[in-house]
Amino acid sequence: MIRIARGDDAAAFHEIYTPSVLHGAETFETELPGVAAMRQRVETRLQHYPWLVWEEDGRVLAYAYASRFRERAAYDWIAETSIYVHPDARRRGVARRLYVVLLESMTLQGLNQAVGVITLPGEGSVPMHEAMGFAPAGVWRSSGYKLGRWWDVGVWQKELQPPTTPPTPVIPFAALREDAAWAAFLQRVNR
Repeated sequence: MIRIARGDDAAAFHEIYTPSVLHGAETFETELPGVAAMRQRVETRLQHYPWLVWEEDGRVLAYAYASRFRERAAYDWIAETSIYVHPDARRRGVARRLYVVLLESMTLQGLNQAVGVITLPGEGSVPMHEAMGFAPAGVWRSSGYKLGRWWDVGVWQKELQPPTTPPTPVIPFAALREDAAWAAFLQRVNR
């Protein structure tokens, strides 16, 4: 089942995220945030962007969210995406199904562009993003130092919908999630 994240999912997010912080380069975060910090991230981010969960039998197995790409107001119509999947849910299509719902949620908000920022070589992430319609948009060479080495970072971009001039204001996710169309959409994807 796909649903909106809650603050009380923080312990599950922490469990899924820990290996990426401590042993992986999927994130450049080098100090493990605590459960309270994860809860705060969820609650803060949900005001403006979707944070979605894949849950099976009451267990959170994956999460995906959007976040602000840059602080300047001119960037309001583009958001960065992230996804983390528990090893028990990998290679089952969970990431793609959750990502589809995340991208559609962003489209319903009025966002025009999604950006995936991927530590290279990104063996699993690059093919998934490209299968989802993302296209390479550039590489930041030796941009992060973690685990004793420098890493290149690739940027993948997907147009969610053509931009309009002038643009329509983006709907904050906190408002979108109260809309009947959103509820119907989430019910439809969970059938």
